[in-house]
Amino acid sequence: MKLSNKFTLSRIIFAPIFVFIYFIPIWTGKFASLSMFIGIPLLIFAEITDYLDGHYARKKNEVSDFGKLFDPFADVMLHLTTFVCLMFTAGQDLGYTGYLPIIILLFILYREMSQNFLRMIAAKKGIAIGARKGGKFKTVMYVVAEFYALFLEALIRLNIVPEFFETLKIVSLILFIICLICSYASFIDYLVHFGKTLKD
Repeated sequence: MKLSNKFTLSRIIFAPIFVFIYFIPIWTGKFASLSMFIGIPLLIFAEITDYLDGHYARKKNEVSDFGKLFDPFADVMLHLTTFVCLMFTAGQDLGYTGYLPIIILLFILYREMSQNFLRMIAAKKGIAIGARKGGKFKTVMYVVAEFYALFLEALIRLNIVPEFFETLKIVSLILFIICLICSYASFIDYLVHFGKTLKD
C-alpha cells in the first residue's frame, strides 16, 4: 500500500479507537481525565494525517483516482464518528448535555451520504471528484467545532467548569450550525461544478 494511503487508512482505524476512549468515562465513571489526555492527542494526530496523505501523494507522485475517493471517505468517517461522540458528555449526571443536537447531525449525515453518492456516480463515469475549496473549508470548520467541543468536555472531565460554561456551549452550538451551512454550501458547489458533467 502506498504511504499516502496508509495515512488515510490510519484515520479509519483511529475512529473506533477514539469512540472507545471517549465513552469509557461515560460507561464506567472512571478515567475521565485520562480519556482527554489520550483522546485529544490521538484526534490531533488523526487530523494531521489528512495533511500528510495529500503531502506525500504529491511528493511521491502517488496521486490517484483511488486516493481522491479514499481520502474524503476517511475524513467523513472520522468526523462523523467524532460528531456522534459529541452528542454525549461525561457530565450527564451533573445535569450537562451533549454539544451537538441530533437534528444538526442528521442533516450533516444526509449531506455526507449525498456527497458520497455523487462520488459513486462520478466514479462509474470514470470521473474522480477531488476536494474543492468549499469542501476544504467545510472540513476546517468541522475540525474547529470538534476541538472546541472537546475543550468544553475536557473542562468537565478535569472538573474545572467555569460559571459561564453555558455561554461557552452556545458558541459550540453556533460553530456546529456554521458547519451545517458550510456543508450544504460546498455540496451545492459540487453539484454546480460536476452536475452537468455527470448528466452527459
